[in-house]
Amino acid sequence: MKLVTFTDGQGYARGGALSQDGNGLIPLSALDRSLDSVQALIDGGPALWDRIRDALVHAVPSVALADVKLLAPLPRPIQIRDVLCFLDHLRNVGRTAARMMGTDPDHYEIPRAFETAPRYYKANRMCVIGTETDVIWPTGCNLLDFELELGIVIGREGKDIARHDARSHVFGYTVFNDVSARDLQVEEMESGLGPAKGKDFDTGNVLGPCVTTADELDPDDLTMIARLNGEELVRGNTRQMDHKVEDIIVHVSRNETIFPGEVLGSGTVPLGCLMEHGRQLSAGDVVELEIEGIGVLRNRFVLPS
Repeated sequence: MKLVTFTDGQGYARGGALSQDGNGLIPLSALDRSLDSVQALIDGGPALWDRIRDALVHAVPSVALADVKLLAPLPRPIQIRDVLCFLDHLRNVGRTAARMMGTDPDHYEIPRAFETAPRYYKANRMCVIGTETDVIWPTGCNLLDFELELGIVIGREGKDIARHDARSHVFGYTVFNDVSARDLQVEEMESGLGPAKGKDFDTGNVLGPCVTTADELDPDDLTMIARLNGEELVRGNTRQMDHKVEDIIVHVSRNETIFPGEVLGSGTVPLGCLMEHGRQLSAGDVVELEIEGIGVLRNRFVLPS
């Protein structure tokens, strides 16, 4: 299933499922009157997921995708944690940050802590937008960047989850653009805290265009593509993750309950941001982030009006 949140003719946010051809929508409420959102479906558990999946086989799309606006599939996620799983990305940006701070990039080594566990920070779940919505440039930032990540959506509650059981806690996957104000981020992280304002600003977390359920994807082998104004910048793969989906869930759930609807970012695929290319965004640029089996997350970056 490919699940979305869209606004109907009255402006209400509703959950839906994409048709097989990707051009139509079936509102979830047409399949089960109790369902008004993707989160409600996730909360319903595996038996409900199977029932809705079976119903979709014979369902006829009643809404044209071209006639609606897609929001983030989870407009207000229960939680967002962004995990650093691609160590080559960290090496690349660490060297660039060293140059920005006037130190020798050739002597940069990633902290060993990133090798021993999938470290993460908690993002602002209230600053989420979806595809085809403008990202508003934060004031005080001169160096804005995108980051191409896989978003892992939790489907089943758990604590101290064993590695062999970790995948059973995943509901599905989405594309995550972790927008970053690089100059603000580098400055504030010299304090030993953060990221905070380098990441937390309205429109700074982008999810979409849909959540593809876990039964349809192999998260260990997904092509990841980033384009800037139509130019392909990188074609990576989740095979490059040093910490896998199981590692993330085991670490995050240690001594702590994780809940259905939480989003765990994978961190950025190597070369999946402009900082790694020595480039930066300009106002009006259009970024397309694509992950195999999920779709294209497309946004324009604009100055505040």
